[in-house]
Amino acid sequence: MIKAGKALPPSWFARPVLEVAPDLLGKTLCRKMPAGEIVRLTINEVEAYNGHTDKACHASKGLTPRTAPLFGPPGHAYVYLCYGIHWLLNFVTDTPDYPAAVLIRGVGPYDGPGKLTKALAITKTENTLPLRRSSLLWIEDAPAVDLATVKTTPRIGVDYAGEPWVSKPWRWVMR
Repeated sequence: MIKAGKALPPSWFARPVLEVAPDLLGKTLCRKMPAGEIVRLTINEVEAYNGHTDKACHASKGLTPRTAPLFGPPGHAYVYLCYGIHWLLNFVTDTPDYPAAVLIRGVGPYDGPGKLTKALAITKTENTLPLRRSSLLWIEDAPAVDLATVKTTPRIGVDYAGEPWVSKPWRWVMR
């Protein structure tokens, strides 16, 4: 058990994405802003993307320059541009060469993945960075969330993936 307020080590992310994703709820996303202020926000919504066969996961198209971070070590950021407008923040999980990540959909008052990256000044610069204080982006531990207070739904915006991927209940939201 990691003490509340301590940064989560890379080994914490070295587990299957379907375990890491709900365990991230209630943890604290920390960001040292360009002006030096440290912002700490509670993670309240996540989605899991699970490997080569998950048609909603970028890795389903194989290893490319864009998807390379997904095939890297756990506990690193995977940041990509969506619709040419919004940067989206993901955390790589599992083991190197198994592409899996958790999309951070909501933190504190920010109820969308594009809103949170804009508010926290997260861009491609953070892509591939290890999640630790020296990278200015890290996760601090917090008490576990009671899963009875968590809503599970299919992921948002993955209709292109088709069944069964569009219906997978791999989105977790704190109520």
